[in-house]
Amino acid sequence: MDTLPILSLLTFLPLVGALFILSIRGDADVVARNARHVALWTSMINFVLSLFIWVHFDTKTANFQFVEYALWMPDFNISYKMGVDGISMLFVLLTTLLTPLCVLASWENIQTRVKEYMISFLVLETFMIGMFCALDLVVFYIFFEAVLIPMFIIIGVWGGPRRVYASFKLFLYTLLGSVLMLLAILAMYADAGTTDIPNLLVHRFPPELQTWLWLAFFASFAVKIPMWPVHTWLPDAHVEAPTAGSVVLAAVLLKFGGYGFLRFSLPMFPDASVMFTPLIFTLSIIAVIYTSLVALAQEDMKKLIAYSSVAHMGFVTIGAFTLTVQGIEGAIYQMLSHGIVSAALFLIVGVVYDRIHSREITAYGGLVHQMPKYSLIFMLFMLASVGLPGTAGFIGEFLILVGAFKVNPWVAALAATGLILGAAYMLYLYRRVIFGAMTKENLAAIGDLNMREIAIFAPLVILVIWMGIYPGPFLDIMHVSVENLLTNINTALDAGAPGAAIATAAGK
Repeated sequence: MDTLPILSLLTFLPLVGALFILSIRGDADVVARNARHVALWTSMINFVLSLFIWVHFDTKTANFQFVEYALWMPDFNISYKMGVDGISMLFVLLTTLLTPLCVLASWENIQTRVKEYMISFLVLETFMIGMFCALDLVVFYIFFEAVLIPMFIIIGVWGGPRRVYASFKLFLYTLLGSVLMLLAILAMYADAGTTDIPNLLVHRFPPELQTWLWLAFFASFAVKIPMWPVHTWLPDAHVEAPTAGSVVLAAVLLKFGGYGFLRFSLPMFPDASVMFTPLIFTLSIIAVIYTSLVALAQEDMKKLIAYSSVAHMGFVTIGAFTLTVQGIEGAIYQMLSHGIVSAALFLIVGVVYDRIHSREITAYGGLVHQMPKYSLIFMLFMLASVGLPGTAGFIGEFLILVGAFKVNPWVAALAATGLILGAAYMLYLYRRVIFGAMTKENLAAIGDLNMREIAIFAPLVILVIWMGIYPGPFLDIMHVSVENLLTNINTALDAGAPGAAIATAAGK
């Protein structure tokens, strides 16, 4: 394990599958069938490989593990460096789990340019895994930005009627923040003389520089997560994206912002993070309450779930900036839980959209009579989204509220209103789609879940219940890394601003 470049293998194996698909020749039907199978088997092998890494992951150390290093640009002290810790390991697992499910979800509803579609998804998986594993800032930035290319293509080619508008809006929103982050990376390199992330984590940036660096990174991460008011690209992207595109967008790409805050903003710019914490809390509370109210007014199922994602990510940013063990672990757990639950909810919408070709809530009603298995699974994920105890959604939100209450009870109280509003819009959606009399003639012959769809939902059902009842294995992975993160933050604050360190340590 010490000599095997297993993270590089995990990262670039999907790219090998994509090149293999590119070489497929023959009739259109043969090419499409082979492309699907290659994409499925490649992504499944990658998932098994990520499980192998998880099994050999040491939960007792906060150090980066499975580290790979090779000089890339020696004149500039820039290297190709990969590694995972207790924070990034979970997101790697989430990515490799969802990719084969996305391929399965696209098995029948993608019939045009299947070869190019599968290539796009495998390339996207390579970039997502590389982003979470990168331990050099330049390598991280390349993967972070490269993700936009396949996502832009997936929405722009296989999306809905307004797909071009949605894909360009996604690209333009992220471009401005990305340019600012690139300038910040150059400033960090000028100050520290390196782009090595482990070295930057212990480098002490001047407080004045921290302010500008924090704002530049915030511009990029706030769009990605997305925070209010730079969230408006998300509903359009979700509505126009194909089902699998919405799944990976909500489940993985939205986590880039939260991961960035935990990996860069908090440990590298602690003074600025403390200074801007009131801003984060304010924007997050607005996101939780405002977007929940907007979700209540939606008639499109995808838009409703998209706005609910903004509200859930508001919880994540509150938890991360509490600078408490409970808050940060809750934020990570919430991101992981949301990744699974939101993926499942978009797949739920995709099931009926494939049958009726409508996302309007008013187009449905009484589905329980024709689709009992679908109704049961929908209920589980709806309750998990609400945060019902015993489901994955509860653990993260509970830990975040505990952390927030230690720091500021008012923040916790205002954030808790999101739980009530979340229950309102999700129960409202479920009642209108599932219950009541089946009055729509086109629903009379609608079929229940088939075996392929059951195979997609089965692992997500298991995970939602497992994470809700027995969260220990997931919390154990992140715990030492989170404690080390907080120790480093408080040490840096203690060196520069003792009052701030004491304030954050009290929350811990």
